[in-house]
Amino acid sequence: MGMWASLDAMWEMPAEKRIFGAVLLFSWTVYLWETFLAQRQRRIYKTTTHVPLELGQIMDSETFEKSRLYQLDKSTFSFWSGLYSEIEGTLILLFGGIPYLWRLSGRFCGYAGFGPEYEITQSLVFLLLATLFSALTGLPWSLYNTFVIEEKHGFNQQTLGFFMKDAIKKFIVTQCILLPVSSLLLYIIKIGGDYFFIYAWLFTLVVSLVLVTIYADYIAPLFDKFTPLPEGKLKQEIEIMAKSIDFPLTKVYVVEGSKRSSHSNAYFYGFFKNKRIVLFDTLLEEYSVLNKDIQEESGMEPRNDGEGDSEEIKAKVKNKKQGCKNEEVLAVLGHELGHWKLGHTVKNIVISQVNSFLCFFLFAVLIGRKELFVAFGFYDSQPTLIGLLIIFQFIFSPYNEVLSFCLTVLSRRFEFQADAFAKKLGKAKDLYSALIKLNKDNLGFPVSDWLFSMWHYSHPPLLERLQALKNSKQD
Repeated sequence: MGMWASLDAMWEMPAEKRIFGAVLLFSWTVYLWETFLAQRQRRIYKTTTHVPLELGQIMDSETFEKSRLYQLDKSTFSFWSGLYSEIEGTLILLFGGIPYLWRLSGRFCGYAGFGPEYEITQSLVFLLLATLFSALTGLPWSLYNTFVIEEKHGFNQQTLGFFMKDAIKKFIVTQCILLPVSSLLLYIIKIGGDYFFIYAWLFTLVVSLVLVTIYADYIAPLFDKFTPLPEGKLKQEIEIMAKSIDFPLTKVYVVEGSKRSSHSNAYFYGFFKNKRIVLFDTLLEEYSVLNKDIQEESGMEPRNDGEGDSEEIKAKVKNKKQGCKNEEVLAVLGHELGHWKLGHTVKNIVISQVNSFLCFFLFAVLIGRKELFVAFGFYDSQPTLIGLLIIFQFIFSPYNEVLSFCLTVLSRRFEFQADAFAKKLGKAKDLYSALIKLNKDNLGFPVSDWLFSMWHYSHPPLLERLQALKNSKQD
């Protein structure tokens, strides 16, 4: 009876209070669900202390224990940072942080001689202050994650000076993109008339395509060093494979990811006939800085008589050697190119843009509802930017959760398909060994709770991928 009475009381509240209460309730429901899932996975990390039988051939007990402890530390960090984030968000809503920041932005504009009629200028100041607040409150967490957790487990390669310089650079580059794009979007919404949502959607489509096009050529090099992959067998093999599936490859780069982390990756980018492949130096056995460091530690080159190679050094090199051999790199690229050949990239863009159009259409339907603004403390004004924030971040949050889960399920399906494509290229054996090596290099824990992995994993668990490859692996 008590529950029904409280629900009746809620429906008797004014619309704005119901909206505010529902937003807070949903936010905490999602947080508690995520925490429940994380605790299930944490139990796996705590109780699975020995390599399971089916993993005996894949992972040695030392690596297994290292990955278990790494994931436990990450899980603890995730719990506290998630709790902080949820409490911070709740306090901002309860104490009117959003309207306060809007009024503060108005005051700053007033000092510069801009009155309330300059709504777009005030919106840009609001964005600058909000992103600055977010960067400063997130900084201690980022520092702890990098210099305590990643450092402890041997992944961090950054100095504090490099980290801070990088953070400042990221903030400035973000503002250089965010502020002009936001001002144009707000202007289009203001002057677009009844069909502004179509123009706003088209504008965001063009912006996202432009950013994807220029990111690796003009934005990424501001943070990392990109060098063309030198002529040689690997480059030749990559070009032959690309040609065999009609992939219009123009350049292959190696990015110096090792100066910030020893985690590894590979990706491709570009539109139409201008595709480029980017390989992290940590992915390539020949390029990995870690391998070079081990060689230096072990006393340069091994002596011919073998006397200079102690068992300890040999074990160290064997256990610590990072990256993949050329054949395995080709298999990883075969998987990545599979995403392109099977149309996964285009399908993801189409899904993203259909979703974007739907959201702008619903925004157009809801933007005139005054109670949405009143619910978040805006009694006298209805700024467009605040409308975007309220509707996209808060009102759409249930829809966003469902969409995110559906995209995770789709992503896992795409990963299996890309693995199968690499298998068709004759790369099953090399992809099999590459996945094991990459899991080891990145200290991935190969045992997962079924519910946690179903909700979170955009890639299928390692064992499932290996089993699918094993079914028709070449001899």
